[in-house]
Amino acid sequence: MGGRFGVSYRDIKAVWSSYGEFSFQTRYNIAPSQEVPVIIRNNNGRNEAKVMKWGLVPSWAPDSSMGQRMINARSETLLEKPSFRQAVQKRRCLIPANGFYEWRREAKRKIPMWIQFKTREPFAFPGLWDCWIDRDTGKPLYSFTIITTHANALLRPIHDRMPVMYRKDMGRQWLEESISDELELSLVTQPVVSEEPEAYEVSTLVNSPDNNSPECVRRVSPVRV
Repeated sequence: MGGRFGVSYRDIKAVWSSYGEFSFQTRYNIAPSQEVPVIIRNNNGRNEAKVMKWGLVPSWAPDSSMGQRMINARSETLLEKPSFRQAVQKRRCLIPANGFYEWRREAKRKIPMWIQFKTREPFAFPGLWDCWIDRDTGKPLYSFTIITTHANALLRPIHDRMPVMYRKDMGRQWLEESISDELELSLVTQPVVSEEPEAYEVSTLVNSPDNNSPECVRRVSPVRV
C-alpha cells in the first residue's frame, strides 16, 4: 500500500453507528503522520470516533519515532509480532475511507492510481491502535496502523500488497473482537474480490500531501491495468 487514502466524513455516523465530536471535512489526500478519526469500541460496548495519528506507536516504544515505520501491519504476521499481537485481541479499529492510492511503476515513471468500489460506497480498513505516553510531558499519543494483505487480480499489476477493505457487516465483526485465532484472522483479512473495486489513473497532484482537493481523485485517463 502506497500510504495515502481519502474519505468523506459526512456518512461516518450513519454507516458505522459511531459517536464522538470531530470537525473533519472531506479529505482527498491523507498521508502518514496525519490525524484522522477512527472508529473503536469503547468500554460501554459502543462505537466511538476517536482522533488518532496514522503510524502506530506501541505503548512500550522508547519514543514516538517508531510510528514512521508502522503505517501498515501485514495480515500474515499479526499474531507473531509483539507490536501487533496484543492489539489484535484488545485494540482493534476501523479507518473509514472512500478509496486509496497506489503508484504504478511504468519505466522510470510512478503513476498514481485511485482505487475505490465501483459502487463508490464508503468502506473501512481494519486496523490496530495503541496509546503511547510521552515520558517527559505525560501527554498521551493515540495512533493506528492499517492492515494489509496480498493484492487481488486488479491490484497485482500495480502493487503486490493492498489494504483489507471492509463493508459495514465485516467492520462490525472486526470491532466485536469475536475473531481471534490464526485461521479466522486469515479468512477475514483476504483481499476483496477483484471484480468489486476499480482503479484509474489520477493527477500527480496527489504526490504531495500538501494538496487536498477533488482534483486529486479525478480520473485523467482510461484504466490501464
